[in-house]
Amino acid sequence: MLDGRDFVVLPGVIAMERLRDGVVALSLGLVIGGVWARPLLAQQVSSGTVAPGSIALESDPEKGSLNKAERLEWFRDQGFGLFIHWGVDGQLGVVISHSLVGASKEYTDRYFSELPQTFDPDQFRPLDWARLAKLAGVRYVMFTTKHHSGFAMWDTATTPFGVMHTPFHRDITKEVFDAFRSQGIATGVYYSPDDFWWLHQHGIRIERAVPAVQPKSNPEFMKYDQEQIRELLTKYGKIDALFLDGDATGLRDLAWKIDPNIIVTRGAIKTPELTVPGMPMPGAWETCMTMGTAWQYQPQNEHYKSGGELIRLLVETRAKGGNLLLNVGPKPNGELPIEEEERLREIAEWMFVNSDAIYAVRPWVITNEGNIWFTKKKDSSALYATVESDAPWPRATWKEFVLHSVKATDKTQVSVLGQSDEVVEYHPEIVPKTTWHQEKDGLHIRALAAQRLQDNFRWPNPVVLKITNAEPALAPPRVQTVSAAASGQGEVFTGDVLDMGDQSALQVGFEYRSIAGEDANSRNAVWVATPIQTVTKIGQFTTTVSGLDTKGTYEFRAVIQHPLLTLYGAEVRTKR
Repeated sequence: MLDGRDFVVLPGVIAMERLRDGVVALSLGLVIGGVWARPLLAQQVSSGTVAPGSIALESDPEKGSLNKAERLEWFRDQGFGLFIHWGVDGQLGVVISHSLVGASKEYTDRYFSELPQTFDPDQFRPLDWARLAKLAGVRYVMFTTKHHSGFAMWDTATTPFGVMHTPFHRDITKEVFDAFRSQGIATGVYYSPDDFWWLHQHGIRIERAVPAVQPKSNPEFMKYDQEQIRELLTKYGKIDALFLDGDATGLRDLAWKIDPNIIVTRGAIKTPELTVPGMPMPGAWETCMTMGTAWQYQPQNEHYKSGGELIRLLVETRAKGGNLLLNVGPKPNGELPIEEEERLREIAEWMFVNSDAIYAVRPWVITNEGNIWFTKKKDSSALYATVESDAPWPRATWKEFVLHSVKATDKTQVSVLGQSDEVVEYHPEIVPKTTWHQEKDGLHIRALAAQRLQDNFRWPNPVVLKITNAEPALAPPRVQTVSAAASGQGEVFTGDVLDMGDQSALQVGFEYRSIAGEDANSRNAVWVATPIQTVTKIGQFTTTVSGLDTKGTYEFRAVIQHPLLTLYGAEVRTKR
């Protein structure tokens, strides 16, 4: 089985884009210092130089984007955002909005007529949220001004189905943005072009992702959405980002017209949901992640990730060049659930010590060596090695590491973030000075966790090593995901070893997972590994997988194992 945790930044990676008539293009490029360079033309796929096979992709959201390069660079530097999902149906502890799809007439009528009458979050104190977010290291907030139900969380002239027609009768969006701005946190509007209330009012069956319910199919619906976007982007001061959770047609261009400096995230960059990609993606991207399993508050049938798991997701996302947009769901009374507050405070403690490894960083030549994850300052002045462990690193205990991908220079310095390397409380006999030396197999580091962060002396979360003026010490192999094609025996996956790196033999294979019934951006299924095979030279390799649902939809990727690392090709959909 291939290890699904060992990911790597590919020096040569594959970009995919949709050309005219749905043709999918694969382009080999380089990530150099976090910058995407593409020496092969995309048209090579359609002309036959690179076989497209049976690959299908979602349309490239970056195509036609007017996001400014300097604003995307700013966005990438922020690294950590807070998502807030809150709507009128949070009172029920039900999935936000989606319970209306397939609901009976009685349920739908009660939803639209009765729920607004009981929406009154009398413990809503957004400044408490904002202060906690700032402490946790959050740099921007994304607030659900309107989810798919159509319930407006702001003072709007476009619909009676909103917060101003409830007992609460306050402009929640304004109060949230004012509070977060007061803490120096940038503001972002989440907006759903879908609107189940509008569909219901116009006698259209409530559903998603079909042409009949899209604003672009109905001029009156599009005008309604555009007017709401105008309100949100003109009534509430500077809005830094816009998240369009649906078809962005007619809306993202309006946003750029209103404010050319706004960043459109979903709708113009990649925003994977509930998953961190197996390989870095070029440019700005953002993973959207729940603390538990639900976006909105659910008092039952919920299981929260630990604070440590969330910190590790933040570290992994940053190692792969993305931002983590971490979600909270306020309770019906306006308070954050205690589980979410506790986890944000655990993140706050870690970020207070280690945020240098999160802000204004880009991927290293590899993302990780086992349980050590890398980020580097975008000016390459410092490399950060975040050391994960299943057990706490006991205080006043030495550990030794070999970083095979790192080569020291005569200007290199190594230290542990947060500590002086000079003293250990109650241990005057210990001098906790970090030492290092370079060998052929990599940079050898000896370090001690000296800082006391918790009473039991066993801080469980990752320790970060800071390494200045370092250089890459290895060239990893490169693998490309090529195609999937049906055969009599099953589905034939094809990959291509582009570079053997520093090895004479490597193991290769594939991973696949079902994505049937998933949102376009969401992934919940686990990867299934195929048997591995050994290769001794560059070139294509194949594996046949039997037993797949012939009407199903799957995603697959090529995998290559280096003795130190596991590398992945791009994630690609099968086409049936």
